[in-house]
Amino acid sequence: MIRNRENEENQKQGNDSTQYFHQENLDSGSGQNGRIKEDQVLVSVVMPAYRCADTIEKAIESVLVQKVPLEVLVLNDRSPDHLDEVMERYKQVPQVRYFKNEKNLGAAATRNRGVRLAKGSYIAFLDADDWWAPDKLKKQLAKMKQEKAVLCSTGRELVTSDGKLTGRVIGVRENITYHNLLLHNCINCSSVLLKKEVALEFPMQHEDSHEDYITWLGILKKYGRASGIDEPLLKYRLTASGKSGGKLKSAGMTFKAYRYAGFGPLASCFWFCAYAVNGVMKYAGAYLHKK
Repeated sequence: MIRNRENEENQKQGNDSTQYFHQENLDSGSGQNGRIKEDQVLVSVVMPAYRCADTIEKAIESVLVQKVPLEVLVLNDRSPDHLDEVMERYKQVPQVRYFKNEKNLGAAATRNRGVRLAKGSYIAFLDADDWWAPDKLKKQLAKMKQEKAVLCSTGRELVTSDGKLTGRVIGVRENITYHNLLLHNCINCSSVLLKKEVALEFPMQHEDSHEDYITWLGILKKYGRASGIDEPLLKYRLTASGKSGGKLKSAGMTFKAYRYAGFGPLASCFWFCAYAVNGVMKYAGAYLHKK
């Protein structure tokens, strides 16, 4: 029987449906045929899933080897491939919760839905074509506790579209301020760990732009800073088929992000130019300083 909490969420959404593995055991403990109870989850990993049947297994496996109590919420955003078939392999894994949107919502709304359904005190985002190093979450939790941070990002290693490590690394500042973030988005979405209440306070919006960047700007404007771990704990897949795969398209989305963040046309142009220069330096640095 589907729990009342998740029924209420579906009624509020109005346009979503949900598929669960082992619906009859949703309130049981963390045995092979049950679900993990809410007080057993520290981190909820939110994973939007669309056209990712060939890559999502590697992403999920990289979550399941993390050394913290967690759950992974896979949200199928009306993926037209064989994603259901792949997810059948995880029907006996209690940490995996599988949801299906009734209609395509896009990455922003799908992540927001995952945050609302999450049981953990912390939220981590992971795209279904990326993956993590085994100790990523443990290191981030320790860093956030030590520095009393609300958000923590990590460095990333670039990966080819077919999943081969390149040895090219993009680092991250260990102390990220609002001003740092205005100059360029050094926080990659798949690397983020943040407190659940902060994720609920700043849901992702504006699918026509870089919705994650707008969210990070809002968080840092209020809370002042984020922490960074300058290690490539995220393996980030390069693909031209992504939402912002084209450079010209991505540039337009970045300019929109400044406008959505509340800047006027002239200020948006200034920050966009600074962003462009820093973006070139970021990728040049990655290619010049190969591991």
